[in-house]
Amino acid sequence: MSLIDKFHREIKYLRLSVTDRCDLRCFYCMPKGFDGYEEPQDWLNFDEIERIIASFTRLGVNAVRLTGGEPLVRQGLPELARRLSALPGLDDLSLSTNATRLGKHAQALTEAGIARINVSLDTVDPVKFNKITQGKLEKITQGLMAAKAAGLEPIKINMVIMKGVNDDDVEDMVDFCMEHGFTLRFIETMPMGDTGRNAVDYFISLDEIEQRLAKKYELIPAVMAGAGPARYVQVAGTELKIGFITPISQHFCDTCNRVRLSATGTLYMCLGDEHKFELRHLIRKGISDQELDQVIREAINLKPLKHEFNEKPEKVVRFMSMTGG
Repeated sequence: MSLIDKFHREIKYLRLSVTDRCDLRCFYCMPKGFDGYEEPQDWLNFDEIERIIASFTRLGVNAVRLTGGEPLVRQGLPELARRLSALPGLDDLSLSTNATRLGKHAQALTEAGIARINVSLDTVDPVKFNKITQGKLEKITQGLMAAKAAGLEPIKINMVIMKGVNDDDVEDMVDFCMEHGFTLRFIETMPMGDTGRNAVDYFISLDEIEQRLAKKYELIPAVMAGAGPARYVQVAGTELKIGFITPISQHFCDTCNRVRLSATGTLYMCLGDEHKFELRHLIRKGISDQELDQVIREAINLKPLKHEFNEKPEKVVRFMSMTGG
């Protein structure tokens, strides 16, 4: 079976947020002083999550990424990963994390079926890191080394590039990833909610970053397994692959294959759109599996042709941690 939207795109990838809570405070993601989190009783429980993901896999989705907030804030996450990895048709179970708790959980996640991880890391300068996140870089590097020791591979570093904040750290991040065998991915900042719109002055096109790197390194086209939209190059003579994710300067909406499910069971069809479909109340009312499959099919038709971050940056009022990374 296939899950096809009204623009004939096949949906194969679900990003599943397990919590809206996070133990860092990245200024472009979460409002300063925010404490309006969802109550845990409103989160989908593990049985409900497993049931919804099983429906998506029946409909042809074969890749799921666990996200948050910070997903490792959710107690028992390795157990959830173990349950999901056993679902028929799910070929790719991955995790996005800030790595603050990865040192404690890396081995259990590997054993539970997490094949690979993405780690949000915008600088390797401890002072800048604290300024951006209010956290300590040391915890993240410890988590990364634990993940490497546990055999998680590949480990992808996601760096949101912000003009005047960390754009001068690009070469240091390249050196860091080259040294440790990580994949590096640059991401353009997006105007998600008030926090993202306040960061719009920090926007820089990744074309500029690629051109800058090309003056120092020989970059050759490369490919890398994964369900996301990154375009990759490789630094010649090394194993380092660098990805560019360009939702603003060169959007990839015509090939978008993903939707997002929030911790409370809200299905979002697009990061740059407020269209949503609520699944939690249907699950708790006792909807059948057949009915669940059908409402998911109907929900997918709410997926827009493209985001409107450029034309209508004020359109999306929710911020990133509410949606899921």
